[in-house]
Amino acid sequence: MCLGIPGQIIEITDTNNKLAIVNVGGVKRQVNISCIVDEQHPPESCVGNWVLVHVGFAMNRINEQEAAETLQLLAEIAAVQAE
Repeated sequence: MCLGIPGQIIEITDTNNKLAIVNVGGVKRQVNISCIVDEQHPPESCVGNWVLVHVGFAMNRINEQEAAETLQLLAEIAAVQAE
């Protein structure tokens, strides 16, 4: 099973290699955004987008509500596991 973690793109660090900094739950990580860029969505336009991150890649865009709901569910799962 794969798990995509929601994060928000806060900075494009390398347009040629399609790399960005994504804020994932307060942790900033460099991720590859090549899966979500194309002619209609160049790297520069991705700042502020919410994405699902899996093994260092932004797999697809999601809206802010989906991100918040997913983060809440992950927090609830973590709380149950901690008990």
